[in-house]
Amino acid sequence: MSAPATLERLGFDPLRLNFTLRTALAACCALLVAWLVGLEHPQWSAMTVWAAAQPVRGQLVEKSFFRALGTIIGSVAGIGLLFAAHGQQWAIVLGLAVWIGLCAGAGNLLRGFASYGAMLAGYSAAMVTLLHSTLAAGPFVVGIDRMLTVLLGVGVALAMGWMFTAPADPDDPARRVRRLTRRILDDLASHLAGTLPPGRGEHQTLLSEMAAIEDALDGHAAGSLRSRATIRAIRRLLTAQVALLLWMRRPPRPACDAALVAAVRQATAAFAADRPQDAEAHLRDAAGLTGSDRMLHDALEGLAEAEATQPNGADGARIGAHDGVVLHRDLIGAREALIRATVTLLAVGAAWLATGWEAGAFMLLGAAIMTSIFSTADNPAQTLKQVMMGQMLGAAGALACRWLVWPHADSAFDLVLAMMPFILLGAFIQAHRRTAGPIGFDYSMVVLLMLQPAWPLAGTLAHSLMLAGAVVLGPAVGLTAFLLIFPVDGRRRQQTLVTMMVHDLQSMAAHPGAARQRAVWRARLYHRVLRLARWADKTGGSREQAMEGGFAVLLLGSAILHMDEALNQSDPAPGTARRLNAALARLRHVGSDPERAARALGVAATRLAADGTGDGDLLREAAAELSQRAAFIRLPGRAVSTAR
Repeated sequence: MSAPATLERLGFDPLRLNFTLRTALAACCALLVAWLVGLEHPQWSAMTVWAAAQPVRGQLVEKSFFRALGTIIGSVAGIGLLFAAHGQQWAIVLGLAVWIGLCAGAGNLLRGFASYGAMLAGYSAAMVTLLHSTLAAGPFVVGIDRMLTVLLGVGVALAMGWMFTAPADPDDPARRVRRLTRRILDDLASHLAGTLPPGRGEHQTLLSEMAAIEDALDGHAAGSLRSRATIRAIRRLLTAQVALLLWMRRPPRPACDAALVAAVRQATAAFAADRPQDAEAHLRDAAGLTGSDRMLHDALEGLAEAEATQPNGADGARIGAHDGVVLHRDLIGAREALIRATVTLLAVGAAWLATGWEAGAFMLLGAAIMTSIFSTADNPAQTLKQVMMGQMLGAAGALACRWLVWPHADSAFDLVLAMMPFILLGAFIQAHRRTAGPIGFDYSMVVLLMLQPAWPLAGTLAHSLMLAGAVVLGPAVGLTAFLLIFPVDGRRRQQTLVTMMVHDLQSMAAHPGAARQRAVWRARLYHRVLRLARWADKTGGSREQAMEGGFAVLLLGSAILHMDEALNQSDPAPGTARRLNAALARLRHVGSDPERAARALGVAATRLAADGTGDGDLLREAAAELSQRAAFIRLPGRAVSTAR
């Protein structure tokens, strides 16, 4: 039996084991180099290697960059806090609680590795201020030592990883999106010709695939400015595709001009033949043949403009301006993460100050890491249960090394060498299917956190057990915080997205002239609908409810913009203006009373259609969707009006 087959039979993933063994060897190298140059905590360099390691070169570069940047910012903040506190522990606790809370909030607003760097800046300050140092030269030297320790680990991770990791394939999502474009345009041509009825199940499947592609884009963009430009252009394509899906969900119109159908089919054929410039030209021709249908014109024109920003060839000459990409920012989650981290650290810090527990600093550091870095996890409470298992395993490994192996050492160098088998063991734990993920990773981190190769050996078994308990209490505190303070999981994140989308609708209705920012409002809503679809797939909830509700929000947004445009860019009759203003007034509170808003929208649709000055059908369809999806639109805790 071959070695890979034997490993698989034993429960190991051979490819992952290859990666974790390389990372473990790099961690051993970082530990040795950091010890040789005389850094106070050389094991932190090895921890940094584990934290920075990535299987793809671009991700390795970007994560290493943000880890270094976050460490520098956090170390500077920690040094400043030590100087400002003048040795007062209460001031350190207060300053850390505020700083880490701000960093946790920023991490929930940012995306990708930038988010990681923001949260790392928070607990890097805690590592500077909380952990005991034997350096007598003052806070500045302590901070520089911590900073150099991490930067050395980043350098080793980059050097070792660069030789073995593979570059990403930035064109892969582009190919997937192109295939989606062909499918959507083919459906559009049939829909325009009157031969294909609206297929909501097909639309849900397409939206789900688009959401999966969008969810992975940040990883493909990592480490390359050109890849970032490509991914930004792909997001524009996804936005245009959502707009086309939304238009096709409207009731069929009479068969359109054959020239329009032909132009769409020619664009589809050009995509199939990989002639992007021809496809762009045909899309613009089709947009010019849409007549008075503003929604279809904007969707086709948007697809043409998005295609114009796609790379064309190795030189990337067609990467141009990428306006029109507005991403969802979780303002609600950021606020909750800020409050959760701050309150938790204040509570843990107060308990430490009140009891004077010697290991309280380790518990506070653990709480800082858990309440910040895991605040962006899909289900933090569930993840932290695995983290606790990994940390208990790591604490057991550290105790075994300290009290069973280290007593036989004769020098600090022997201590360093004795740590390496425990580091290598972490590679196998992380590569086993039962312990991969947080369990294996936290074993490696805790083993290194608790083992400082300082000669001669000092301390007692009771002291080591106390430190192990304090380390394990960190995730326990974090778990308690995520269960009690703004509990969060996939379903809660999904509801937060719905809330923010409804707030968008209300804001659009409340701002005269919103149509002038049509591209911004639409792009943000489209991206939030993609995120909503992704969460529906992740949580295993009702895909139909989430996606149909998302499409209803998009249709309502189009109706609001159309009414705003009719009021501000045309000269409606006084009666029509009153009905439109009344509908917008109701839509400003659509989250509390969607039924009343639907009725007002229906009245405005009738008046607009009678005047022949606007798209009354759009308003009527939006009113029907709002009535049907009232439960989805209504915000939790809002009273339902009984007025008629």
